[in-house]
Amino acid sequence: MPYIDGFVLAVPAASKQEFIEHAEFVDSLIIEFGATRILECWADDVPDGEVTDFRRAVQAKEDEEVVFAWVEWPDKATRDAGMKKMQEQAAHDERWDPEKNPPPFDGKRMVWGGFKPVVELNTG
Repeated sequence: MPYIDGFVLAVPAASKQEFIEHAEFVDSLIIEFGATRILECWADDVPDGEVTDFRRAVQAKEDEEVVFAWVEWPDKATRDAGMKKMQEQAAHDERWDPEKNPPPFDGKRMVWGGFKPVVELNTG
């Protein structure tokens, strides 16, 4: 079964296109390290909850939208090796430099983690 890295973040609504371009660039780098699929999803039907919700999880402001994203890896070993290579490369590859390629969101409010699938259904 694949291994999944999941992310939730808040992006200024006015920066949607900038976010898409940034994600396409960074995601192409992640694919180089073994990821098999990446989805970046812009909020469409994200209701406010009574106790908690996606917006509260990332402290989204009035002018921000929630992005839900995930990276699929063939397995955890590939993910761990890919992450290690990315971290090593980031030290000397300017493509990873946030000064030269700043993310259009506040990374301090991003929520992320690695997940082992426990159920997988598909039609194919």
